[in-house]
Amino acid sequence: MTTLRGRTHRGRAKPGLRGGGNFFHVEVRRPQNFVSFRVQDVGGKGGIERVVGRRASGSWDTQKWLISKDQAHVEGSRLVPDAAGARKILGSLGSTAVRVIGDRFKAKPRHNIPESEKPTPAMRPAQLRNIRKAQAARKRNVKGKRR
Repeated sequence: MTTLRGRTHRGRAKPGLRGGGNFFHVEVRRPQNFVSFRVQDVGGKGGIERVVGRRASGSWDTQKWLISKDQAHVEGSRLVPDAAGARKILGSLGSTAVRVIGDRFKAKPRHNIPESEKPTPAMRPAQLRNIRKAQAARKRNVKGKRR
């Protein structure tokens, strides 16, 4: 709908702008950095979704998180998690999610750990567990082939 002066424009609103949807949109990176997008379910269906974008170079990265309104709520201008999955996602971000407009929020991506500081203390036990799992699986497969 356009008036005579051309000032009023009614068209399609951007997702999350009017606040009527099922998800809160937590933008981590600008969509202009990407050439195409894909949505991935994280955990159960309909709870949390990850929007990943492909850069012109071919690499993929998270553009934004879609958190179901069942799993979080708004207090003031902050997004507060209600479920464990939402708590994990919002806790892994580089800053708290701050409201922009409607159901749209902005946060910084988690900080990048340089390769020189890896493996981190948290990564070491996970690596050892994975090595033990692989060794146990290999032993099971070798025993099965001998029979």
